[in-house]
Amino acid sequence: MCGRFTLVTNLELWNARFQIEVIPFDMQPRYNIAPGQLIPAIISDQGKRRIGQLKWGLVPSWAQDEKSGYKMINARSETLIEKPAFRRLFERKRCILPADGFYEWQLHDSGKQPMRIMMKNGEPFSFTGLFDTWMNPAGEKLHTCTIITTRPNDVVKDIHDRMPVILQQKDEAIWLDRENFDANLLQSLLVPHAHDQMRAYPVPAMVGSPKNDMPECIQEITDSPLL
Repeated sequence: MCGRFTLVTNLELWNARFQIEVIPFDMQPRYNIAPGQLIPAIISDQGKRRIGQLKWGLVPSWAQDEKSGYKMINARSETLIEKPAFRRLFERKRCILPADGFYEWQLHDSGKQPMRIMMKNGEPFSFTGLFDTWMNPAGEKLHTCTIITTRPNDVVKDIHDRMPVILQQKDEAIWLDRENFDANLLQSLLVPHAHDQMRAYPVPAMVGSPKNDMPECIQEITDSPLL
C-alpha cells in the first residue's frame, strides 16, 4: 500500500519537472503527508496541465456518505477494471500525484522500522491516481483521490508487499490523456518502477504520527536498533 509520502523538492525544480505554469495554492514542503489531507494533483484539461488539491481517500460520486474515503486511499492496479468504484474513473478521471518519497514500515522481530523510499538522484516523481467528485445533501462538493499500487520492486519487497505505481516521465502524458482510452496501454504502465533507480533508508519513528510534519521526519538514521 501507500499510506504516507513526502513532497519537499524546491519549487523551481518542481515546476520544471511537472510543466505547471500556475499553482493556485500555497506550496509548502510536506514531510509526512497522510490520508485525509489535501494533496497536490495534476490533470490534463484540453491538452494543458492543471494543478489543484484533492483530499486523499476516494469518495465515489455515488457514495452515500464520506466514510468510504477512509478505506480507499489505495487502488490495486490488478483489479481496476473489476471494481465498480474504480472502473469508470480508470476510463475518464486519471491524475498524477507529485511526490519525492514515500514511507513504509519494515517488520523486524523487535518492532517496525519506518523507511523512506525515494529516487537515488533525489528528484521528484509522480504516482498514478484516480479522482472523483462527491456532493453532500447540502450541495457542497468534495474532490477526492486514490493512489494506485502494484507489486513491489527489489528495493521495496523486503519492506512491504505493495508499492505505489510510479510513472516514467515519458508516460505521464499518456496517463493524463482522458480523450484516448486504451485499457491495455494504460495497464501496461502500472508496473513496479525500476529498482536500480531507487533507494530506501531508515527514518525516525516520529513519522508514525501525521502530526509530525517537519524536516526531521526524512532524516536518515544510521544507528537504528531494529536494523
